[in-house]
Amino acid sequence: MVKEKEQNSNKEKKLLVSLIWNFSTELKLISLALLVIFTLATLLPFIPSSFSLSTSDFRFCISRFSSSSSAAPSINTTTTTTTTKISPENNITTTANTDRVLDNGVIKRTFTGHGSASYNFVTMSAYRGGVNTFAVIGLSSKPLHVYGHPSYRCEWIPLDPTQDPVSTPGSKILTDWGYGRIYTTVVVNCTFPSTTAVGGNLILHATTGDPSLNLTDSIPVLTEPPNSVDLTLYTSPKKQYDYLYCGSSLYGNLSPQRVREWIAYHVRFFGERSHFVLHDAGGIHEEVFEVLKPWIELGRVTVHDIREQERFDGYYHNQFMVVNDCLHRYRFAAKWMFFFDVDEFIYVPEKETIKSVMESLEEYSQFTIEQMPMSSKICYSGDGPARAYRNWGFEKMAYRDVKKVPRRDRKYAVQPSNVFATGVHMSQNLQGRTYHKAENKIRYFHYHGSISQRREPCRHLFNDSRVVLENNPYVLDTTIRDVGLAVKTFEMRTIGNRLLRTRQ
Repeated sequence: MVKEKEQNSNKEKKLLVSLIWNFSTELKLISLALLVIFTLATLLPFIPSSFSLSTSDFRFCISRFSSSSSAAPSINTTTTTTTTKISPENNITTTANTDRVLDNGVIKRTFTGHGSASYNFVTMSAYRGGVNTFAVIGLSSKPLHVYGHPSYRCEWIPLDPTQDPVSTPGSKILTDWGYGRIYTTVVVNCTFPSTTAVGGNLILHATTGDPSLNLTDSIPVLTEPPNSVDLTLYTSPKKQYDYLYCGSSLYGNLSPQRVREWIAYHVRFFGERSHFVLHDAGGIHEEVFEVLKPWIELGRVTVHDIREQERFDGYYHNQFMVVNDCLHRYRFAAKWMFFFDVDEFIYVPEKETIKSVMESLEEYSQFTIEQMPMSSKICYSGDGPARAYRNWGFEKMAYRDVKKVPRRDRKYAVQPSNVFATGVHMSQNLQGRTYHKAENKIRYFHYHGSISQRREPCRHLFNDSRVVLENNPYVLDTTIRDVGLAVKTFEMRTIGNRLLRTRQ
């Protein structure tokens, strides 16, 4: 038994020796690598910290080789001359003197611009606004208008060859109240001294106003076919719509259910002689479009895809440009034009109608609408918690913020034929009077941020008439909540049950 154990141990030793012998080369390499690593680890603390190799060091070494094949440029302390070979075929060169020494010894430095950091003018649209006037809507470089003196000239070229072209200075209107970013919104009014015949091309000559390099871009902005415009449109009191809604840029991950509630409420509120223009800057995704589709099919809603404007960095997805395009596109199609957002609900007192209120304000070209701020996370649980969650947003978000503040934002409505350019909260470019005390006639309830929440909005449920949350006082206000059943019934009768399964 002992002999067998000794024989087994001898076999194991022989096997181990044979394995080491077969892999001796690999073991030597591994041992050598470990030796090098330990050696570097030992020496590393003694190497100076300033010792380093960077890409610039390698670039310097490479340049030493390439410098032998090209002559070094000569440097003159008085004048620096830059020579650029444009074409090897004709050997044309351009020379620009950049520096010079003045008589008093001061070195005069100059700066030369190359390329374009932003466009001189970005055209969105142009519309005829009368027998002799046009409006051009677009974007332009914000720094150009802040620090420079750009100007515009309008030229009308009739298609009739027997008529001569006419030109007039363009009057620019900056509508964004200084909120522009890289680009600012510009509305150019082109009013010619006499009637312009229907049928022609409108050319906008946009000049940068640079004193040293005054560049002018000639931009075709409108082509009007012959006999395509009825000039009586601009003077006729009859309009296609009584009320037209011009929406700002819609962006982000909007809630289909909140959009459903908003459009159903306002289609009912404004009546059959109304129309809604929405602008998709990325917010009308597939689920939101499905909510709007029934109303589009009925001719109550028009959607404009404006996503391409995202290439040009303007304030809030270029909403100033968007609302001005809407103004001039439908300027003579509606008697009144409203500007507010899709988380805001217009309301008139029970004894009034939108028609009676607007008739009482006909003497004004514009009136502003007071805000009633509503909480977007406090909900009323008077119907029971289970039913509260099933209610529409404006039914359950029934608590109004009553904190006293100096001023809240307002929205507004205009008679568009009297307006030359507009803004987000009101127009400053119109003819006629503006009325600011219509709070007893018309208001809007603002559910701030609710439109962009893709979840249940209720974070707190209360059944009290007064609530204080996070040191902010609220009161129960059921003004909009009370019309919830009527709005739901109207939607069902108008478009059926197509939207019953709409998600948050």
